[in-house]
Amino acid sequence: MQETREFRAISQRLAVQYLENLGGEAKNGGNRVEGDGWSATLEERKVNPVGSITLNEVTVEFEGEAETLEPLIEKFAQKAIRAGG
Repeated sequence: MQETREFRAISQRLAVQYLENLGGEAKNGGNRVEGDGWSATLEERKVNPVGSITLNEVTVEFEGEAETLEPLIEKFAQKAIRAGG
């Protein structure tokens, strides 16, 4: 299973920290986090959702077995969702 999610108003550093708290280990300078039966590849960029407002957006591409990945993504999303995201 592979699933890509985007989270706004969060830094890549914080996203990596959340994934480490969920059992992962950062690799490749923090662009990838690997856990037991799952991995996540992260990319950070700036977006302008409205006018001059600029937000951080982190794209996380999760990979793993569905039974492992679905609860992991839900727990990560609960930590990462911010107002406006």
